[in-house]
Amino acid sequence: MTSAEERPPRALLAGASRRWVRLLPWGVAFVLCVALLPTTIVVLTADYGLTGGVAGGLAVAQAAPLLLAVVRPLQAWCVVFVADVAGALALLTVDFQERLLWPFPPMEIVGYVGLCLALGLRERRRTLLLVWLATAAANVALGFVAPHDFGAMGLLFTILGGVALLLGGALHERSEVQRRLVEQETISEAERGRRTLLEERARIARELHDVVAHHMSVITVQADTAAYRLDGLPPDVREEFTSIAATARESLGEMRRLLGVLRNEEAHGELAPQPGLTRIGQLVEAVAKAGVPVEFAHCDADVPEAVGLSAYRIVQEALANVVRHAPGAPTQVSVSEDGERLTVLVVNGPPPEPPTAPLEEGGTGHGLIGMRERVRLADGTLDAGPLPDGGFRVAARIPLTERHFT
Repeated sequence: MTSAEERPPRALLAGASRRWVRLLPWGVAFVLCVALLPTTIVVLTADYGLTGGVAGGLAVAQAAPLLLAVVRPLQAWCVVFVADVAGALALLTVDFQERLLWPFPPMEIVGYVGLCLALGLRERRRTLLLVWLATAAANVALGFVAPHDFGAMGLLFTILGGVALLLGGALHERSEVQRRLVEQETISEAERGRRTLLEERARIARELHDVVAHHMSVITVQADTAAYRLDGLPPDVREEFTSIAATARESLGEMRRLLGVLRNEEAHGELAPQPGLTRIGQLVEAVAKAGVPVEFAHCDADVPEAVGLSAYRIVQEALANVVRHAPGAPTQVSVSEDGERLTVLVVNGPPPEPPTAPLEEGGTGHGLIGMRERVRLADGTLDAGPLPDGGFRVAARIPLTERHFT
């Protein structure tokens, strides 16, 4: 595996989402290099009086590394810094006019400022401080051998370089803060989804407990009363019924202890009988009274309680989503079975007037997460998504077997 030190460095702004932003550092570096290279040669030869060979060498050393600065700004700074100091010393060998800037001519200041900006976008505060101290030390040291008066203009190199380092560092830290916020939001969203899934699983488990507990209670009662309802039972059969009743009661006790782990202080009213297919009609009527035109095609099939409970919760959540996100939208609800599976279909059209915001923030469950989890536990399938006309469709198919609930 490649270590972090061996990985090729990334270009400045390489993580930007927009392509033109990623290409911006390369474009700026190219323009500076192309503009400063001939300008430096001309100014050093024509104005300062250096020979063409020395001016050309200094121009290449001062301008070409700007392209390297896009990827390795610190290494580029080392080359340019040495070249700028060498250029200042080379100018001491010629006689130039006092009006000209020394130790660093204007084109060197422009290139150095751009380089410091690149450094600020990449390096840490400590590195930036050391770079600025080195710049200031070199500038002040050269001031002691200045051929002419050394005033505030001679410190322009240090001042503008420091401003560029400060600006680049501020932009870099702002970008880092935004990146960390995005990462934290991503992590928080993932944790929120995981917590929602766990809460919905606990909710489903509590509801299924009531369904299973009902069946276990029936078994217990039937086993306890068998000796009184059936005449002439042999002793061994009576003993068998007694054992069945005892086992059922013990199982109910274990289930209640398990339910104590799943219950919480916010779980109210969950000890009531769980709804099923017969309650979907009442649910549809309540939603219709809330102003949602609903058509309901019901099914009177005898399905397992766990399947009926899942169908009820799916319709409940789907209709709640219609009320929150598409108030007034025409909606069709149908529940049918073909002997092998129960099909629940909730389809709504677009709302008459698009709401500016959801009518309510809370819901009866956890939306599509809860629907998918219920159907998954029943080994069924769920198809949910928007329609071309702006409506929404929820279709669930649940097998009519309780092997996944018992």
